[in-house]
Amino acid sequence: MCVKSVACWTRSNRLQLNADKTEFISFVPPRRRHQLSDEPLPVGNLNIEPVISVRDLGMYLDTDMLMDTHITQLVYTSFGILRQIRCIRCSLPRSSLATLITAFILSKVDYCNVVLSGLPNRDLERVQSVINAAAHLTTGARKYDHVMPLLKDLHWLRVPERITYKLCVLVHNCLHGTAPRYLQDIIQPVAVTSRCRLRSTFSSSFVVPVMRRTTIGDRAFAVAGPRAWNSLPQFVIDCSSPGTFRKYLKTYLFSLSF
Repeated sequence: MCVKSVACWTRSNRLQLNADKTEFISFVPPRRRHQLSDEPLPVGNLNIEPVISVRDLGMYLDTDMLMDTHITQLVYTSFGILRQIRCIRCSLPRSSLATLITAFILSKVDYCNVVLSGLPNRDLERVQSVINAAAHLTTGARKYDHVMPLLKDLHWLRVPERITYKLCVLVHNCLHGTAPRYLQDIIQPVAVTSRCRLRSTFSSSFVVPVMRRTTIGDRAFAVAGPRAWNSLPQFVIDCSSPGTFRKYLKTYLFSLSF
């Protein structure tokens, strides 16, 4: 019924639902995957078989939401780009080389990186290996040189801090009404304006809801966003200007990394 409704909407807007490019996926924990039916989904005149991963807006989503497919594709394509840049690095000054790395590598790593929040360190280390290789290429360091001084010299954040940075920026946008409405409705401030005698009235923190499943529930923006925001010091939270907030936030996160 849902597919028929979508097809009807597309026809009314002079569009066509392409059944050949339609994919069908179910998001379910691995221990409950056997409970799903293997029957195909009828779309038009075709029967669509379920798949284990799909690509949507440049992101790969797998059935168990572990983001393993997305990280694998991210690392694979990033190292391919690095190999191409390495071939021309002798012809570029360091400033131009850093611009290429930022445009083609760091932007790819930072794209929708909030979905990696709450993942195990072994998965984040795979993404960090891309940044480490980019730092070695940008600075011209040797393969076995320690990467931490290189990241500090380039003023690059590590992957966990990059995720925290993006989460806090989203919460800041929600707080000032510049984020989409569906994100603003997700988070709730601790302060209750109708009860002025509470100390929480003057609090700038957000409510962190309790989730039944910590493996997936804690990765949701409703939990990860407020938790990252509440961990910030007050001098960062008090910044109302977006530019000043980003500047102070990166400085604070950089101090945690190094």
